[in-house]
Amino acid sequence: MIALLTGTIAYKSLEHVILDVGGVGYRVVVPLSTFYELPDTGTTTLHIHTHVKEDMLALYGFLTSREKEMFILLLGVSGVGPKLAVNILSNIPAADLSDALMNQDVKRLSAIPGIGKKTAERLSLELKDKIARMSPEGSRPTPQRVHISDGACLDDVLSALINLGYKENQARKVLESLEIPPGTHLEDVLKGALKILMK
Repeated sequence: MIALLTGTIAYKSLEHVILDVGGVGYRVVVPLSTFYELPDTGTTTLHIHTHVKEDMLALYGFLTSREKEMFILLLGVSGVGPKLAVNILSNIPAADLSDALMNQDVKRLSAIPGIGKKTAERLSLELKDKIARMSPEGSRPTPQRVHISDGACLDDVLSALINLGYKENQARKVLESLEIPPGTHLEDVLKGALKILMK
């Protein structure tokens, strides 16, 4: 099983990265929380969860071991697969997710696309005690951000929001309502849109 990869970023998108490790390209699915903090190029290390099914082998990568632990905990809940687990971590930081689960904040959890009230209740019920036993969160890496050039990447942001479960017209309206000066960070546009959509 692959547990950790250190390599050069050969490709980076909102859904996955390709990490070149000694000439071999590994496709690694990442949540937005990890995407925000990855450099565009250069060397990085990702904590990897190798997900094996009968017909598929997929790699999921995280910048912190805490995020990886949260991902694995989420997979242990009935009805939560890798796609939904990545979606959850893309919509709420690992530390906030821990708090929401510990406090059984069903309202906060059910505001995440793809999580209904019943799933939110099941998550908090099944994970509350496990979260309490987890190690405290380690130090966070310093973000390295990508600039948007005059709205050129807005289609990427729209695509990311749709992939997170928001309706296209809803996501488009929110993006149109944002004031985005030239040179704004892509991550800031995404965070601003998510802040409005999560209300």
